[in-house]
Amino acid sequence: DLAAAEHLIGAKVPTHMPDDLEHFLEFRIADLSADQSWQPWLGRAIVLDDPRAGRQVIGSIGFHSPPDVTGQVEVGYRVEPEFRRQGVATEVVRALFEWAYRDRGVRRFRASTSPDNLASQAVLARFGFVQTGTQMDDYDGEELVFESNDWRPSR
Repeated sequence: DLAAAEHLIGAKVPTHMPDDLEHFLEFRIADLSADQSWQPWLGRAIVLDDPRAGRQVIGSIGFHSPPDVTGQVEVGYRVEPEFRRQGVATEVVRALFEWAYRDRGVRRFRASTSPDNLASQAVLARFGFVQTGTQMDDYDGEELVFESNDWRPSR
C-alpha cells in the first residue's frame, strides 16, 4: 500500500519500490509475524530530505535478522540508481553498523553481493570486509560472501 507507506515513512516512495521489495517483504513479514522482537534489525527506508524535492525514499537498508549465535549480523542495502555513486550506501551502512555496535554490542558483520557488483564491494572494503567465500542464493544466484569480524566505529 504505497499511500500508507508514504504516510508512515513521511516521504515520497518511488512507485516501483513495492515491486522491487516484494521478495524482501515476503521474508521479513513472515519473520516479524513469528517474532516482533526482530523489528529493529530488519528493513529501514533511506530517506533524503531535499529542500527542493522534499522528503523521498532513495533506498532501503537493514539486517537479515538479529545476531546469530556467534553474534554476527548480515547487512543488506539497495540505493535507487539515480542516487548511486554519491556516498549514500557508505553513509547508511556506517550509521547502521554504529547503531548495532553502540546499542547492541555487535562487532561481527557479514554481507553478500553479486560478483559483478563492484560498487557494493567497494563499500564493504571501506569497512574492512574481506571475502570469505561464495554462496548460491536461490533468488539472486551466485554471491560473494564478505565478513568483518572485529568492526569498530572510526574515531
